Amino acid sequence: MKVPQIIGADLSKKTIDFATPQGEHLKVNNDPPGYQELMKWIKKQRLNIPQVMIVMEHTGLYSHRLEQYLHAQQVSFTKVPAIAIKLSLGIVRGKNDKIDAKRIARYGVEKQASLVAEGPVDKILERLQMLHSTRDRVVRTRASILRAVKEYQETCGLKKTDLIISSQRRIIKCMTDEIVKLDHEIAKVLSSEPSLKKNNELLQSITSVGQVVALASILTTRNFTRFPNGRKYACYCGTAPFENKSGSSIRGKTKVSHLADKSMKRLLDLAAKTAIQYDKELRDYYLRRTTAGKSKMSTINIVRNKIIHRMFAVIKRQTPFIKDYLQSA
Repeated sequence: MKVPQIIGADLSKKTIDFATPQGEHLKVNNDPPGYQELMKWIKKQRLNIPQVMIVMEHTGLYSHRLEQYLHAQQVSFTKVPAIAIKLSLGIVRGKNDKIDAKRIARYGVEKQASLVAEGPVDKILERLQMLHSTRDRVVRTRASILRAVKEYQETCGLKKTDLIISSQRRIIKCMTDEIVKLDHEIAKVLSSEPSLKKNNELLQSITSVGQVVALASILTTRNFTRFPNGRKYACYCGTAPFENKSGSSIRGKTKVSHLADKSMKRLLDLAAKTAIQYDKELRDYYLRRTTAGKSKMSTINIVRNKIIHRMFAVIKRQTPFIKDYLQSA
């Protein structure tokens, strides 16, 4: 859908810079009074609100309140990965918030034919995303403290009764208890929505896909509505291989792109390594391919893609995964 008026937005925690491709600029606080100033500014520019598209970078929580306000005011907006904007600029000099907002606006003009307005966020998915992010943060912090305790004991010979060790062990126990609470809350929220509950159960019917991988898949695919097929999702996760050839001089290896959701890729990597231990079909495939001299990493990547396609298959069919299907058929 083409829109005649693009507004670029450069967000920070406290302020937002808005700019039009023509160079008009507005700086406001990142709060409701600031958003009201934006609406007045749009009207002052004599822009038709239904024809406005605000383009902004993905900034996590910084844009949360603004997004809610724009939905309420029926102002269209889209979020674009920062790397996409950066790569589109070419060679640039200088940087500040005002310039960045103008650059985002120019990007929006260039890509306006492919811009898609963000729909209202599902409140349950939003709640799950915050729970998942909080759990991940606590797990990583606990792992860091566990490593520190182990190093103190091994390198310094500190005993469990030493305050340095005992204080950290109490923190670890507290974090472990909080992770259990977060898991219970996640299960409760999932159970409150039939489609989420069903899809979560279907995903966990696949060997090596546990609670964490299933939830992360549901969130990144918006309950399997964001991507049309497994190949598109594999591109997003950074597991889809791409050719690197041109003419007769460039004959690079086919490889995955570094532009990916690294967190999801890491989870799929863990799932793949679990699969080659406990899934007979994938274990046999892994051994057969590596025995033939193929790269272990490329084989693991193929296993990651197989898991992705299994996830999309069970969701599409709405039936659980059948282990050893060929033998049981």
